[in-house]
Amino acid sequence: MTGFDRNQTPKTRPMAPHRTALVASLDIGTSKIACMIARLKPCPPSDALRGRSHAVEMVGYSQIQSRGVKAGAVVDLADCEHAVRHAVALAERMARVRVESVLLSVSAGRLQGQLIEASADIKGGAVTADDVARVTSTGMNHATGPGRTVLHALPVSYTLDGVKGIRDPRGMVARQFGVDMNVVTADATAAKNLMLVVERCHLNVEAMAASPYVAGLSVLTDDEADLGAAVVEMGAGTTTIAIYSAGRFVHASGFAVGGQHITMDLARGLGACIADAERIKTLYGTVLTGGSDARELMSIPTAGDNERDDPQIISRATIANIIRHRAEEIFEMVRDRLADSPFAAEPRARVVLSGGASQLTGIPELATQILGRPVRVGRPLGFSRMPNEAKSASFAVPSGLLVYPQYAHLEHVEPRHSRHARAARPGYFGKVGRWLREGF
Repeated sequence: MTGFDRNQTPKTRPMAPHRTALVASLDIGTSKIACMIARLKPCPPSDALRGRSHAVEMVGYSQIQSRGVKAGAVVDLADCEHAVRHAVALAERMARVRVESVLLSVSAGRLQGQLIEASADIKGGAVTADDVARVTSTGMNHATGPGRTVLHALPVSYTLDGVKGIRDPRGMVARQFGVDMNVVTADATAAKNLMLVVERCHLNVEAMAASPYVAGLSVLTDDEADLGAAVVEMGAGTTTIAIYSAGRFVHASGFAVGGQHITMDLARGLGACIADAERIKTLYGTVLTGGSDARELMSIPTAGDNERDDPQIISRATIANIIRHRAEEIFEMVRDRLADSPFAAEPRARVVLSGGASQLTGIPELATQILGRPVRVGRPLGFSRMPNEAKSASFAVPSGLLVYPQYAHLEHVEPRHSRHARAARPGYFGKVGRWLREGF
């Protein structure tokens, strides 16, 4: 079998430190599809974002309404393909380039991170790169259950003869060598169907990455990642979580409740159609009840065909109560997942929210109250020529995908199975469909 191990989604090659590259990101969400094209230029490290080797200069961007997607997963191939083609074409037109391959985010498929320990005896004395790959591969395969696929296999730290916390063991001498790693998996079907949509648009998938991880690459400062942080990516169909500790991505989880559930609650609670409910949420969405504006009344059209029906008179407090009820439920689910993660052991760690649903008025205050930690809303950091409408928390994922290639060197990639396959490998943008064909 050539190509990637069937358990692992496509991975990008690490960025060459002094090369400029053109990359495209695609975020196929439940409510919107965003495509961004950027030039990555080598840059000296900055104080706030020391981990970045390249500056990200936006050259093209688009966002359109999503179609054929539910809870982050593809439910209608043709509809979704049509929308993706449109989004990519708009970004290409603005950038005046043709996109051949994309970096793709994954929020569906019950994202789950596991901290895995694997170890082996070292025969030759000094730890080699092959030893590291062998032990990491063993740990990764151990973590992958049936019907699951690996999005990330990230060594967090190494152990030599029981001494923990070693950052880079290569060349060091030991009898026994171990690795602690974060293995993030998703349902293979959800990942494959996302990939299938992109392949049907005659684009290659350069790499796939978990939405909350890349959101963190976009919105976290280095200090936050070092002290510990939870990134909560609040999408329309899913809420996903990435935990950072000591500067590393150490855990992920998620569930299929998001901003669209708030819209549906409003539609039901107000007797409005979904489009009106979405507009009310966008214009008047708040979780703050009380105060004089809560008593303010507004009229909204009644759902139904009869235009002669009188509009309903609703108070702002009614709207806020409906939104707050669902937002509380989401943060209670987040709280439970944080309690079961390495975040619980980090007393100074904070929570950074991203995604469209994080922009409702009063959300950070509500999250602080429920999670008992400092909370802020994160926006993309350190991007040049970013259009104003893309500087919001809604674009943490597609902008983070553009940063992701700079961090590709941290990931374990399953070795290719034959020397011939390695020699015959197509260029940087290759790997078409192999992972799809290799079947589960």
